[in-house]
Amino acid sequence: MLDKSTIGQRIEYYRNRKGLTQEELARLVGLTRTAITQIEQGNRNVTALELHRISQTLYFPVEEIYSDSFSENTGFEETPVHKTATERISKPKEKPDYEKFRTVLLYLLEQCAGKPNVGETVLYKLLYFADFNHFEAHEKHLTGAAYRKLPYGPVPMHLDQIMEILVNEGKLQKIKTEYFGYPQTRYLPLEKADLKLLDGAEKETLDQVIDQYSDWSAKALSDFSHLDMPWKATEEGEFIDYELAFYREPPFSAKTANYDEPE
Repeated sequence: MLDKSTIGQRIEYYRNRKGLTQEELARLVGLTRTAITQIEQGNRNVTALELHRISQTLYFPVEEIYSDSFSENTGFEETPVHKTATERISKPKEKPDYEKFRTVLLYLLEQCAGKPNVGETVLYKLLYFADFNHFEAHEKHLTGAAYRKLPYGPVPMHLDQIMEILVNEGKLQKIKTEYFGYPQTRYLPLEKADLKLLDGAEKETLDQVIDQYSDWSAKALSDFSHLDMPWKATEEGEFIDYELAFYREPPFSAKTANYDEPE
């Protein structure tokens, strides 16, 4: 049985190889930086659940930590489990795929733009849950958009530019109106989405999100998103890591999504 110090040293090795600071690793696995420091120094036991989360984040099989043949010279890319994880946890592109993003936007609006609550804020949240639910369930990106944690919720980067392009191309109509006395920006689709650009799993994700959340008010949906693990574990103004979707718990997990709007 390995002692705490040896286990901690091996975790530190994998963390350094991944290029993460203790603070970054702590945020990704839901621990404090102090806890990571104590684990790596051998002053604190790591639980089975914590070790599982750390192994998923740093891309090593748990059994490798306990192996008598452990070597810091073991090739990272040569182990199949590492390669699979690396492919799965690919970073979103700096800019999303325009054609895919346009198709997703048009489909969402085609299905629910007629609902009076679906303004810009609700649309942002539908996109967020579609992207993160799809990544959680299928380990693949949907739109490839990067989301930043801003005061009113997760916001997809470059959405304003894409919306402007679609408006200028005559594919969307932008409307300024009011909803319960508050200003609201709405978008109406002037073109049908090309569903050939979506596979079956992608369309299923979108339909589930529309069914679950498109009737929620902007405030309820914003408040709900603020309780989701990817949002909670991210610092203000930082990009939200898709990996955090794997640490969701009910009712946020894509497998147990809540269908009822909170009171």
